[in-house]
Amino acid sequence: MEQKEFSIDLSGRKLKISTGLLANQSSGSVTVSLGDTVVFASAMMGDPRPGFDFFPLTVDFEEKYYAAGKIKGSRFMKRNEAKPSDKAVLSSRLIDRPIRPLFPKKMINDVQLICSVLSADLEVDPSTTGLIAASAAICISGMPFEGPVSAVRIGYVDGNLVVNPTYEQKEKGNLDLVVAGTEEAITMVEAGAKEIDDETMLKALDLAHAEIKKICALQKEFVKAYRKPDLEITYNPENTAAIEAVEKFVTQDMLDGIAGPTKVAIKEKIHAIEKQLVEKFAAEIEAGTFTEGQLKEHFDKLFGKNMRKNILEKEKRLDSRKIDEIRPISIQTSLLPKTHGSVLFQRGETQSLSIATLGSPGSAQLVDSMDEDLEKYYFHHYNFPPFSVGETKPLRGPSRRDIGHGFLAERALVPVLPDRDSFPYTIWVVSEIMSCNGSSSMAAVCGSTLALMDAGVPIKKPVAGIAMGLVTYDGDLANGYKILTDIQSFEDFAGDMDFKVTGTRDGITAIQMDIKVKGLSVDLLREALGRAKTARLQILDEIAKVLPEPRKELAPTAPRITSIMIDPDKIRDVIGKGGETIQKITKETGVEIDIEDSGLVMITATNQAAGKMAQEWIERITYEPKIGDVFTGKVVKIMEFGAFVEMVPGKDGLVHISELANRRVEKVEDVVKEGDIIKVKLIDIDNQGRYKLSHKQVLDQPE
Repeated sequence: MEQKEFSIDLSGRKLKISTGLLANQSSGSVTVSLGDTVVFASAMMGDPRPGFDFFPLTVDFEEKYYAAGKIKGSRFMKRNEAKPSDKAVLSSRLIDRPIRPLFPKKMINDVQLICSVLSADLEVDPSTTGLIAASAAICISGMPFEGPVSAVRIGYVDGNLVVNPTYEQKEKGNLDLVVAGTEEAITMVEAGAKEIDDETMLKALDLAHAEIKKICALQKEFVKAYRKPDLEITYNPENTAAIEAVEKFVTQDMLDGIAGPTKVAIKEKIHAIEKQLVEKFAAEIEAGTFTEGQLKEHFDKLFGKNMRKNILEKEKRLDSRKIDEIRPISIQTSLLPKTHGSVLFQRGETQSLSIATLGSPGSAQLVDSMDEDLEKYYFHHYNFPPFSVGETKPLRGPSRRDIGHGFLAERALVPVLPDRDSFPYTIWVVSEIMSCNGSSSMAAVCGSTLALMDAGVPIKKPVAGIAMGLVTYDGDLANGYKILTDIQSFEDFAGDMDFKVTGTRDGITAIQMDIKVKGLSVDLLREALGRAKTARLQILDEIAKVLPEPRKELAPTAPRITSIMIDPDKIRDVIGKGGETIQKITKETGVEIDIEDSGLVMITATNQAAGKMAQEWIERITYEPKIGDVFTGKVVKIMEFGAFVEMVPGKDGLVHISELANRRVEKVEDVVKEGDIIKVKLIDIDNQGRYKLSHKQVLDQPE
């Protein structure tokens, strides 16, 4: 089939959308290139899944190592499709989140999006190109979709906003912002920043949306030319009998009575009404007029609708808070005796038990992805066990949500971490969510800040996070809306926005925004950012009451790192032949040793005496002897003319027979034998670098 394409210039690079060459059996297939980066996307629609109460969409972003001319680094696993990297998972989530709300809510056909990077120029991150490809593939497939949707990345380098920054610009700059949206509005935001102020962030959002409009216009031209006929869609049918039964039975007083200070109290009231419904209509359920699930489903919709109405018309929340009020906060530090730093941060019913662990530089995480190889000296893991929401569920390792929340909390703290020159530790923080009633990722951010300070990590400033919500009249912002501070579970589930903002007192460090409406204006985001800042400062005040600054000393259980500089030419002496010397040091002292090419040697030890022993050992190995120095060494070889003594590890010198004693010595063995430990003085270094030693010059008195 003939390849068809449309293109525009996007910030100095050619953005090209084409179809017709690859995968023509798929519902929709598109190839999008930006410069020399090429991403292929297929959109497939399958059979409906009867009984599903959510849209069965799956999105996979595939990093193909061949795209970067690279073979996977692991010696034992060369395939990368079996387990995607965390970065690929994050890219999949980045594509899923702005696309999912644009499908019909009742649609139950299986939809699968696969985005594969076929060529990577290693200049610009391909994830936004993947989202554009996914949108275009859906748009031409014939599926119902309120797109197109597009995305761009914005950087902030040397005071200037940059569209689609290179990896180098991202690393150098103060902002890494991804914005997705339609022609009308912004639909998703993901950002990491180095204390960016609100106005700069808003300018970046404005610039991003201007570029998004151009890309959406390109997609519309493309779709107009190549869209396939509409596909036949199956929707989850509503049971009108169940709707009538619920609306007839449930009164306004019942709905208004569903409130309480805790999630448990609210759920008890919900379950009580559900029980009454099931008992009331047992005969209809038995007859098959409707199911118990259909009754509960419609009751849940009534409950959500009433909750939204009370917020919009009365500013009345389920737990009686004001719309800008934060739930009560409690903090307990140094909770666990053997960890390096531990804190329980609780806001309302949401609890994050955050634990900081310090390790040697050699404990850094090696990241091997399609486009980057790097060492991470700080990483954060987020765990969300089923008991945290009162459920039972098999443990299957971290979910995509867990990985996404962990990454968000990780990037929130990166800007305030100490420089590695002054604090060379590898830092690992784990946030165990022990109880959740919304905003657990933001509790993880606050808990991480406190755990690091509790461990004595000299972070530059504390960081806090808050989740903002939005309630509208059926998604129509024109009819009015309310922005909610510190949303809880029910407000998140039934609301229209989850807008997470983290930062210090001086600026934003991370943002993540998902919405269920068709889009938000920059003006509304300005209002939400302002409310978020007010709440963030309140939380920072609470943190300051407990830990105003990092502890002055590391936890007693934490290892200590001693750093020394050696001549880079001496590194081989410390390592030894085949690593023999360094292995001997670590085995006998129990320390970890990391050596950089600059000659920086870092000794990590939990036992300070062992650390000192290793340091002195290395100093002896790298020591450059000077005439007049005195050593205590081991006799390693006997010759007729003298004895060779190891004055420092790896360095031998000759004690001539005439320098063994204050008398005439007939045989060397009359004074010393191999294995003896004797004191010697360096008396000369010849022009070949050989050391001449004397034993008699350090004897206390003549024999």
